[in-house]
Amino acid sequence: MTLLSADQQLTKHSYYVATAPRGAGYAALESAVECDVAIVGAGLAGLSAAVELAQRGYSVVVLEAQQVGWGASGRNGGQVIAGLACDQSVIEQQLGATASRAVWDMTLEALRLIGERRERFDIDCDWRSGFLSVAVNARKADELRVWQAQMQRSYGYETTWIAPSEISRWIASPRFHSGVHDPLGGHLHPLKYSLGLARAAASLGVRIHEGSAVVSLEPGATAKLRTARGSVRASHVLLAGNVYLHGVAPTLEKRIMPVGTYIVASEPLAPSLARSLIPSGSAVCDTNFVLDYFRPTADHRMLYGGRVSYSTATPVNLAASMQRRMATTFPQLADTKVEYSWGGFVDISMNRAPDFGRLPGEHANVYYLQGFSGHGLALTGLAGRLVAEAIAGDAERFDTFARIRHRPFPGGRLLRTPALVMGMAYYRLRDML
Repeated sequence: MTLLSADQQLTKHSYYVATAPRGAGYAALESAVECDVAIVGAGLAGLSAAVELAQRGYSVVVLEAQQVGWGASGRNGGQVIAGLACDQSVIEQQLGATASRAVWDMTLEALRLIGERRERFDIDCDWRSGFLSVAVNARKADELRVWQAQMQRSYGYETTWIAPSEISRWIASPRFHSGVHDPLGGHLHPLKYSLGLARAAASLGVRIHEGSAVVSLEPGATAKLRTARGSVRASHVLLAGNVYLHGVAPTLEKRIMPVGTYIVASEPLAPSLARSLIPSGSAVCDTNFVLDYFRPTADHRMLYGGRVSYSTATPVNLAASMQRRMATTFPQLADTKVEYSWGGFVDISMNRAPDFGRLPGEHANVYYLQGFSGHGLALTGLAGRLVAEAIAGDAERFDTFARIRHRPFPGGRLLRTPALVMGMAYYRLRDML
């Protein structure tokens, strides 16, 4: 099964699709057009860049192979979290303490940016403040406490420690030993947010074309992108398609791996039960390497994610297996039915750091954003702003991220997936032990 066909199957039972009407949508490109900036991909990164560029007076065309928010942007866990998918030490080791602090501060800007855009463009996306990071045992708790102290000491980042004697007041689950509460994090309905950003971009004059997959990119001072029935000539190009570029930029594909992640949503719970499970209403994520994440929804469901796959095959009996995971965390939900189950593919980089930059040589006017590694709901918004700044002539912040070094996954197309499966099996075993 191809990545595309697997994704088409996974979208059929999405809670997000069922609760976020799309409206009329956007017409496919059927002519030759010109613009200042052409963007490939109408996910959160591409749409964020489009908004920022349009606000600066650039003419922008967005080409989307499927629909707005069709990929990871509209299917993820909805958790808005500070920082990167990798530990901050990865950035410190590569860029030094000063640049690492700048990167961290930019991830906090990314959190604020979501609030600013929600308010400015009147985007109703079920926002709820609060994020809980929880440890499953004493060893994991020690690691979490060390991280909290380090972040406070080196980055001035304040969070609240939740001791074992207090954890039951934050989460009604027998699984967790202790945790950290971050009031700046939160959660939202990612497809509603994506559709809201598209409406915002369109209101600023951005031309969005769905059903318009890019089949070729011709370099030059004025680059040319071709679709099945049209073309775009642009002074600058942004590739924001992540794992869905399908050969448009082969050099980029070697540095990211599509990893499937899966989510279920329960039937509606009694409001009192829903509130009792996570009294603060926060999003929750455990600290295992192969982790579980979950949160309440605005209509009193439990949304629960955790399974991963390193091939394009959807796990067998997905809904039933995820319901068992949910009931292990919350025995109160042992008899609760799962109404929706879906998933998608995120773009994991080798070091789990984001991969931003420009293509080399004659493609130097082609920018790219990828490698969010499952931690991109907030960071994509910042990434779009950084690209817009760079195109407008101030590339300092963009180039800070572009300095992060990335290596291709070992083994090529045939061996990289088995190698990753073996590596992740090791980490899963370590979590269990």
